[in-house]
Amino acid sequence: MLNSLFKEKSPYLQQHSNNPVNWYAWEQEAFDKAKNEHKPIFLSIGYATCHWCHVMEHESFEDREIAAYLNEYYVSIKVDREERPDIDQIYMPVCQMLTGQGGWPLTIIMTPEKEPFYAATYLPKDAQMGRLGLRQILRGIQGMWTKEQARVRKAIEQITLGYSQYTSYILGSFPDENALKKAQSYFRLHADPNYGGFGKAPKFPSPHQLVFLCREWYQHRNSELLESVVLSLKKMRQGGLWDHVGYGFHRYSTDEKWLLPHFEKMLYDQALMLMAYAEAWQITKEPLFKQTCLELFEYLQRDMLLPNGGFSSAEDADSEGEEGKFYTWSYNELKTLELQGRLPEYSLSFLADYFGVIEEGNMLDEATKKRTGQNILHLTTELDESAYLQWESIRSVLFECRKQRVRPLCDDKILCDWNALLVASLANAARILDSEELGTQAILTLNFLEKTFSYSVDSNADADDFEKSVRWYHRHRDGETAIDSFAEDQSFIIWAYVECYSYTTDPIYVQKALDLADSTLALFGDDQGALVQSQGSEIQVFGAPMTIYDGAIPSANSAMAYCLIRLYNISGQTKWIEYLDKMGQRFSEEWSQFGSSIAVAMMALQQYHYEPIQWVVVKGKNRGSSVEAFKLEIDQYYLPTSTVHVLNDHNKEALIKRIPSLANYLTGEAPSRVFLCQNYHCEAPIESLDELRVQLKNISPAYFRR
Repeated sequence: MLNSLFKEKSPYLQQHSNNPVNWYAWEQEAFDKAKNEHKPIFLSIGYATCHWCHVMEHESFEDREIAAYLNEYYVSIKVDREERPDIDQIYMPVCQMLTGQGGWPLTIIMTPEKEPFYAATYLPKDAQMGRLGLRQILRGIQGMWTKEQARVRKAIEQITLGYSQYTSYILGSFPDENALKKAQSYFRLHADPNYGGFGKAPKFPSPHQLVFLCREWYQHRNSELLESVVLSLKKMRQGGLWDHVGYGFHRYSTDEKWLLPHFEKMLYDQALMLMAYAEAWQITKEPLFKQTCLELFEYLQRDMLLPNGGFSSAEDADSEGEEGKFYTWSYNELKTLELQGRLPEYSLSFLADYFGVIEEGNMLDEATKKRTGQNILHLTTELDESAYLQWESIRSVLFECRKQRVRPLCDDKILCDWNALLVASLANAARILDSEELGTQAILTLNFLEKTFSYSVDSNADADDFEKSVRWYHRHRDGETAIDSFAEDQSFIIWAYVECYSYTTDPIYVQKALDLADSTLALFGDDQGALVQSQGSEIQVFGAPMTIYDGAIPSANSAMAYCLIRLYNISGQTKWIEYLDKMGQRFSEEWSQFGSSIAVAMMALQQYHYEPIQWVVVKGKNRGSSVEAFKLEIDQYYLPTSTVHVLNDHNKEALIKRIPSLANYLTGEAPSRVFLCQNYHCEAPIESLDELRVQLKNISPAYFRR
């Protein structure tokens, strides 16, 4: 019998609609029922591609005895953290405070007034290895709820006090360059010199941290920083974190060598990895990095792009109830394919030599550390040209064979923030790689987001004010667009507009970014310079939630800080730098002391403290080099603190309307020119590609020429 989750749009909630647990979505009916029946609320937060969420569902939520107890003594609520990040953001810190760790599934027990008094992550059904099981915990808390309300109130008071301390921010001075030095030092100290990445297992890709280090290298010319980035990107690409057969990156590695991943593939990981590999290629011209960008794009278009034009959220780790089954290979399976003639002769020995395939399997069970008999393909030796051609013939066969398997679930809800992050990355990579294909996809996806997720709150607004009246939604699925946007949605859309301007030089993206930044600060900005997460949270237990530290994706405040400095460098409008100053003072201690956990905010500080460069390319009379050739040449070089404007016959009027100072560069009868402005002055106009190359080589570090 279906519970009430069957009517929800979230694939994660629908997965639980057949559970014997009488689940509710986050809705007033559930809270009213808990209050009227004087029951505590059992809140479970997860997402559709979460492996341990599946495990807990199978062990506990499909168990009729556990379900009967929950239905009798609790009101149970399921939340998709990707649909409602604001709820997750409120209760995750409680778990981190009480247990010292966080993660999903997140288990919260709370009052009908939404006050938490117990928190955990995954719980086994029964006690094991000295750890209480869900069965024991539910009975113990039910007894406390009915007989020891004083203990419940005391727990709530202690959590509330701890939460206020955990989320308090002391105003201070705007962070100086020492914040960047401290973050850089952290990464240098924790860099793994053998396998790349930072720290020990488990290892997360954290590509935005690698982008930060690329930009630190640009400023300081410290080869150690870039070598750490290059090693990390190579090892991740060679390891089991990368799907060598079908492309795309898995979520994270359970070991230090990037061999055994958790196999889910998240859209945001693909977006941020594309950004890191593209920028690293621009510096190093390492062929593997460009290849990774193009193969990643192939995966995105083939497997994550939906018919309506948006990108799905994720692909699951599990199929047929087993994690990684879709992606791994037994020795006998590969041997059979070769004996049947489907794989070329000697394929098995090739896979053993180059991809670590062994008869007993190279995959270890995460819990028992015993071999499973399955192999995760990972490069143990770099492929030369001949080996690469041999691999491609093998890969194509394995790809076709894999099509016959049961594919993992695709979570096909479309999230505004994740898609916007992808647009920003696609536009950035299109500019760097000079790829029309990536650029076209960026624009198409942005157009889809505008058409699907935005709406006007003032139908009578004139053309100049229309963009300022635009509001956004967060989630689209199955024909329904819903849930008011969060600060991440809007800050990432601004980022997408900024990158699309850098790629296309179309002034419409400048105007849209400026207008949306105004709207975002009005909707989400508080009186001390920060963005709160939601426009009006119904959860007032701990005040309005806000995200500061970057996780798998940048926080709203990090992304907004980065957008503010970019908008200032593009437009010259001082209000953006003034708001950034305010934000930096609000988070003075966090940015100054913990920059390694706020990498995108550190990227904003890099733009703030390091010398900005402006290039203005102006179309003149039809002789000499074209503005397109000038722009293309500039984009070949790694210049992360640069802003490039192009004034041509089609856009100069609209662009000067938005950025009046650019009128000073109009050249009258002169040929096409490039103006280079840095250190508060402009150089003599550049009128040839050869002159431009000289200037670029003087400014851009020459790592790839070593």
